[in-house]
Order: sequence, then C-alpha cells, then structure tokens
Amino acid sequence: MTKRDSRIRRPSADRMNVLSEAAVDLASLLGLLLGIACIALAILLGGSAMAYLNVPSMFIVIGGATAATLTAYPLARFFRIPVISAKVFFHKAANPNDLIGQLVELAEIARRDGILALENMTEEMDEPFLVNGLRMAVDGTDPEIIQSIMETELENTIERHESGRGMLEAMGRYAPAFGMIGTLIGLVAMLSNMDDPSKIGAGMAAALITTLYGSLLANILFLPMSDKLAIRSNEEVLNKTIIIQGVMSIQSGDNPRNVESKLKTFLPPTLRPAEDDERKAA
Repeated sequence: MTKRDSRIRRPSADRMNVLSEAAVDLASLLGLLLGIACIALAILLGGSAMAYLNVPSMFIVIGGATAATLTAYPLARFFRIPVISAKVFFHKAANPNDLIGQLVELAEIARRDGILALENMTEEMDEPFLVNGLRMAVDGTDPEIIQSIMETELENTIERHESGRGMLEAMGRYAPAFGMIGTLIGLVAMLSNMDDPSKIGAGMAAALITTLYGSLLANILFLPMSDKLAIRSNEEVLNKTIIIQGVMSIQSGDNPRNVESKLKTFLPPTLRPAEDDERKAA
C-alpha cells in the first residue's frame, strides 16, 4: 500500500445512509419540523407566545453568529451557505451495491473484449469521477498516475466538504456564545434599573431569552445540519473510494469475481447483499 493509499480512510458505518433514494431527505425535513413543533407547543402550553419574542435578542444572536462566521471564513465561501444547506434536505445518494455491480460489469467487458471496448460506454455514464478514471485507463495512462490523480481529487472533495460543513458547525458554536453575550447585556441593563423593582422580572426574562435563541438555533438548525453534511460527505467518499479501486482493478485486468469480492470489502455488513451472508453461513 502506498503512502497516498493510507490517507484514504473508509467512512464509519454509523455515519452512512447510502440507501436513500428520495430527492428530498424526509428524515432531515421531519426532524426539523418536529423539533420546531415541540418547542412551539411547549411555549404555547407554558403561557403567552409573545413573551418569547424579543427583537433585540434576535439581532444579537443571528447578527453576531453571522458576523463571527464572516470573520472566520472568506466572503465567497460564506455566500455558499444556502447551497450547502440545501444538500441537507435535497440529496440523492448512489447505492454502493449498484455501483459495485456496474464496475463488475465493466470488468467483465474489459476482460472479454479488451479495455478499449469501454471507450464508447463512458458517454452513457452519469458519474464524472468514474468517467474520468475509465478514460485515463482506456488511454493507457500509467496506473500510478491514474491512482494519484483520482485520490488527489478525492482528497480535494473531502477538504471542500469539510469547509462547507465547518461553516454550519461554526455557526452552531457562535450562536450560543452570542446568546450568552446577549444575556449579559440584558443583565447589565436590568441591574442599572434596580431602583424600579417592577422592571426586574421583565428585564430578567428578556435577558434569558437571548440564551434561549442561541441554544435553539444551534441545536435545532446549525449542528444537526452539520452532522447530516458529514454523512453526505462520507457517502461520497465511500463511493469514490470504490470507484478508484474498481478502475484500478479493471485496468490491471483482474477477474470480475475478484473485483466484486475486493470492492465489497469496503461495505459495512449491513449494506452487503443477503446472499453474501448466506454464502458465509453455509
């Protein structure tokens, strides 16, 4: 195994949801709506909803978290937050078993008819990463160069995903911090009016609402979205890792059965076909 091979880490099984086929991720949507509904119900049952509405507190938390994120990240990257956030709710992951099946079929064609037979098939493929790898293999590019190029692209993908996910994670850290800052500001304002006891209760409530806003934004929106993007990233890393190994096996002319066995080692047991488990049990 080369040094570059050791840098490609397999994603953990508990952070993958590669079997999702829907264009809209229902889990993310339902989770967000359920969280908002539970909080809203608790507020309505506990008293007046207007008591939880404080515009200055919103400005402190939302504005402060936004300002801190702008300070931490480049402007062009910050403006990509809506696009990055959309991937949480709108996503269609490729099934790795289907991908393995496609690579095994390509290996059979290459072994039977020669690797040049794959040249015209690349036009019908939807995965650019696979197409680029196969085209380099068909062109007779040196195997080490192909592996180096594809793994470099994979590493760049990981870094790009981490950067996007990191912005949401950062906002999840900044929001509670600015909520606490708003609370301190409110407490200072309240203590400066101690000569009027009738305003102490309202001032304390307004001060605490800022902390509430920060905690809600962090734990209902920013941090869960960051965790879901980590799952999305691991899905893509898994598929691209399978593609790299598949392309290298096809170029070397490996037996299709060996290609299938090799690629299935990247899958956790829960994603492997049932017949594999039955074959092992027998």
